[in-house]
Amino acid sequence: MRSDHPLNPPVDPTRLEGILDFLQSASALKDTLRTGRTASGRQESTADHSWRLCLLAMLLGDDLKQVDLLRLLQLCVVHDLAEAITGDVPAPLQAADDGRKEREREALRELCTPLPEDLRQRIGSLCADYDSGCSAESLMAKGLDKIETMLQHLIGANPPGFDYRFNLTYGRRITDCHPVLRQMRSSLDTKMQDRISAERPKGGVAEEVRRMEGGN
Repeated sequence: MRSDHPLNPPVDPTRLEGILDFLQSASALKDTLRTGRTASGRQESTADHSWRLCLLAMLLGDDLKQVDLLRLLQLCVVHDLAEAITGDVPAPLQAADDGRKEREREALRELCTPLPEDLRQRIGSLCADYDSGCSAESLMAKGLDKIETMLQHLIGANPPGFDYRFNLTYGRRITDCHPVLRQMRSSLDTKMQDRISAERPKGGVAEEVRRMEGGN
């Protein structure tokens, strides 16, 4: 089989090497750990999370009206790229004034350095759109990000004392922004309540309250 194609000339070698170098750096996301656990108890990675977020977006594509699926998928792919350098900060530890956003922007610039200028600008524009939440696609990406996280908390073999109740308020402002997000959130809230009930000590609610208050 011939390797050339009349409609697709070879990629500029410098451009191709820049893309490959970027991919090698971005592969650090496979080793960037989050607090959630898989069903087997393994700590999930940012790459795990991003892959299933993209799968979720793809599966919902036909049900999301007035949302550009290609752009939504692109946003989902790049939304946590900076964590290849910064690592993941668990949601309960995040604060508006913690400097995290600026650190992530600087990390993204560093990560994208090997890329050709047009690709650096494209990824930068996508990440800025995601952060702003101003487009229909970025709002949906943010909402699905919360949904995927909750799904993982439901299935995960999490350590004792895992705060499932945090999920009941986590990202609600975003997931209330679209009917499909609200529908999924309602289903997950019910499942999360069931998981919370299943995690209670055998003594029931009264024993759990005493334990939390430090009683005997």
